[in-house]
Amino acid sequence: MDSARDEISIKVTIGDRQYPLKIDPAEEEFVRKAAKLINEKAKFYQENFSVKDKQDSLALAALEFASDVLSITNSQETEKHLFDKKISYFQQLVDRAVH
Repeated sequence: MDSARDEISIKVTIGDRQYPLKIDPAEEEFVRKAAKLINEKAKFYQENFSVKDKQDSLALAALEFASDVLSITNSQETEKHLFDKKISYFQQLVDRAVH
């Protein structure tokens, strides 16, 4: 089955602009929530800082979300590295016990 046929058309509004999208139906909730989060964060910057231009508030929101993603990715990579070290250690213990 062609995945393009399974897509749905939606419109999301970000910063007073509407964006038409074609997405997988399973992604709709996440896309709508993401747009809402972006708008809320941009509004936060406008209300709490000297950010008057909507483009600037959207840029700051994007920067914050991108920083969060990178931080989470780095944390996951660190955890994976520690997990790999533990597995290697236990593998060495097993090898010593067997030989």
